[in-house]
Amino acid sequence: MRAKESAVLVCWEGFGIGLSGVQGLWGSGMAKRNTGARVYLTIIGLMLALAGGVFTWLMWRSFSRARAIDHWPKVPCVILESTMAERQIDPGRPMEVSFQVLYSYEWDGEEYQSKRYRLRGSSWSSRIDEVEMLMDLYPAASIQECQVDPNQPELAVLAGESKAPGYSLWFPVIFLVGGLGVVVGAWRR
Repeated sequence: MRAKESAVLVCWEGFGIGLSGVQGLWGSGMAKRNTGARVYLTIIGLMLALAGGVFTWLMWRSFSRARAIDHWPKVPCVILESTMAERQIDPGRPMEVSFQVLYSYEWDGEEYQSKRYRLRGSSWSSRIDEVEMLMDLYPAASIQECQVDPNQPELAVLAGESKAPGYSLWFPVIFLVGGLGVVVGAWRR
């Protein structure tokens, strides 16, 4: 037998042993399941459900924040500074850059300033061309539109956030529901 065939056979045997263990816990012997196995499955299920619940909540919060920004009123703003910041964390790694902006805007007769490109700020990247593109899009002394939080007028952004967490919400929900299913299945007779 060749090494590759032997490795495949070992993988299938391991898979079979794992399945037989799952069958022992979930299989036809449900009535024979002892309390220790039930408690073990309950703990595993609760951990899965907790992890799924935490990530579901985090992703929903991020998605709802992004949707809320879309409803903030747009006001004209003047770009005061549009620069590129540089940093190098490790001498062996390439230089990282970030888009830095300062703009002023008026809300209810008061003037404010903000440094936020997005709510989470500007990310660091090794792609200089992306930052240069943003500097060309928001040049100093230009008039742009920014979105202002009407409840906190000192909070303004030039660009909204991604709604990707809302579109990916199904993934942590699988762990939440699956974990609860494991708990219910562990105690079902």
